[in-house]
Amino acid sequence: GHATPVYPASGDLNSPSIARAVHQSLDSLLPSVPERYREDYRKKCQILSRREALEWIHRPANQEQIDQARRTLIYDELFLMELGVGLKREHARHTLHSVPMKVDEILDKRIRRLFPFDLTDDQNKVITEVCADMARPRPMNRLLQGDVGSGKTVVALYAALLAVGHHKQVAIMAPTEILAEQHFLAIDKFLIDSKVKHVLIKGGITGKQRAEVLQQIKEGEFGIIVGTQALLQKDLEFKDLALVVVDEQHKFGVRQRQTIRSKELAPHYLVMTATPIPRTLAMTVFGDLDISTINHLPPGRSPIKTHWVKPEKLTGAYGFIREHVNQGEQVYFVYPRVAESEKDPENEETIFDGDSPGGNGQLKAAITEYEKLKNDIFPEFTVGLLHGQMDAQQKQQTMDDFRRHKIDILVATVVIEVGVDVPNATIMVIEHAEQFGLAQLHQLRGRIGRGKKQSFCFLFGEAKTEEAVRRLEMMVKSNDGFRIAEEDLAIRGPGEFFGTSQHGLPDLKIANLIRDIDLLRMAQREAFALAKQDPRLKAKENQQLRKELIKQFGKDMLLVDVG
Repeated sequence: GHATPVYPASGDLNSPSIARAVHQSLDSLLPSVPERYREDYRKKCQILSRREALEWIHRPANQEQIDQARRTLIYDELFLMELGVGLKREHARHTLHSVPMKVDEILDKRIRRLFPFDLTDDQNKVITEVCADMARPRPMNRLLQGDVGSGKTVVALYAALLAVGHHKQVAIMAPTEILAEQHFLAIDKFLIDSKVKHVLIKGGITGKQRAEVLQQIKEGEFGIIVGTQALLQKDLEFKDLALVVVDEQHKFGVRQRQTIRSKELAPHYLVMTATPIPRTLAMTVFGDLDISTINHLPPGRSPIKTHWVKPEKLTGAYGFIREHVNQGEQVYFVYPRVAESEKDPENEETIFDGDSPGGNGQLKAAITEYEKLKNDIFPEFTVGLLHGQMDAQQKQQTMDDFRRHKIDILVATVVIEVGVDVPNATIMVIEHAEQFGLAQLHQLRGRIGRGKKQSFCFLFGEAKTEEAVRRLEMMVKSNDGFRIAEEDLAIRGPGEFFGTSQHGLPDLKIANLIRDIDLLRMAQREAFALAKQDPRLKAKENQQLRKELIKQFGKDMLLVDVG
């Protein structure tokens, strides 16, 4: 007639053995548990003391004690996480200094003249927020999120030209060479009638040519420098770096991003992502960044029509594709693997959910299917191949050929997930769609729908689990990246959404960011207020919290200015 805690078995210890050990040691250990919160604070937040909470969770007398103990421990976990975020925010606001760069009417007109179209209301709103940040003497720390194709690059270029207008330098960093090249080409197109000097740093630049370019950057000859993490190399010195733009920043580690900031004056920092971030995660992972959102696509874009194609309907889908290629349109075929082998280095690029009945070895692979599509299914068309194991030059050549329509059908792995922009590509086929996570399916789909013609996404695959069915049905139902992100978070949970190793998101033991959203909001409000009041946690009553934070975050607490 009383509640008995169940402990997950561990190694050689079964659940009853762990329960006995906890029961025997609880009384002797509880007196040594330090308290983190004052009594008046506990009353205000309706939480127990740490000792009470731990005693009641391990030895509850009734359901009410279980509920109160759980609430206290959940709040405590969320509060510590939000306090870490709040301290980062305060540190960035008060201890780092940047060059203030104001925009006036003349500079604004000069920048806008370079865009051959009117900016959308969303873009103008975000530009106003960015300009307000860059006018201050402390570094901007802003996250710009918007669906694939919503026009984030135009906002980033406006910010870059504002810095260049003040005779400063800008670094634009992308996670892959293909995406860096894509940004460079887009910028190059807009700057065709401008005197702004810009350069792309990539693996192919070596020897004397590289030394010359590095010297020019050091002397400040180039205003905009685009590249991958090659921009972080020690031999690359900027003369006067005032703005860093990072695209798809969750693909960079925290320490990598910090390298480019360790200067006397911190540059302003604009982070862009096409992976819409649910509010719950934005409050945790990106709580120290101000968030701007582009909600709407530019006018003239038709929503992509998505269909889940089961094996028996393949022939019809191939006929549909043939018809559209005959009309001069282009197609992507995306596969989760490069080759049909158990050990495939590129499968690290993909989220596998293990739905394939025969294991990954039976998945269709890009190289094999490329031969089949080229020789058997579409022999009348030009078929190309692109995957992560090709060298940079091969990849670049293939993408250039696809852009110039020398290739009708491009067979690829998820190496095309971010940044490839070919307006004439109107059909995306994702093979083994059940193997991909929702966010990744949405990213891949975003490679099409960039021109004026109607675009189609075909999800080929058989879903063997409820989760896989839920993912594919969501893709058919919605084009809204934010709705898809919320669903993805609900299916996979926060730890998997970005990967905790990249974000320093703590391994939450009892709290759940979705279920406990109300406690998360309260914890954030209280934690941010404390961080503002005592940004170094020097007050006597905050010493225990300080110890706990250092224990939990360790040296990462030193990286307080990195988004």
